[in-house]
Amino acid sequence: MTKRVINRIKVVLVEQGRTNKWLADKLGKTTPTISRWCTNDMQPSLETLVQIADVLKVDIRELLNPTKD
Repeated sequence: MTKRVINRIKVVLVEQGRTNKWLADKLGKTTPTISRWCTNDMQPSLETLVQIADVLKVDIRELLNPTKD
């Protein structure tokens, strides 16, 4: 079974030249937590996703992969 890629957090971080540690510091989270989000092993809550979008200064939709083709 393949892992479903739900969020694009890592892609946006790379596009902005940011690191997992930088995002962890901004959100008050641990680096391993950010890493799990970036590898889609775990998903942030909707509230946290809003905070991530705010910190990265992007529309929340840029952090999500479409669910329909």
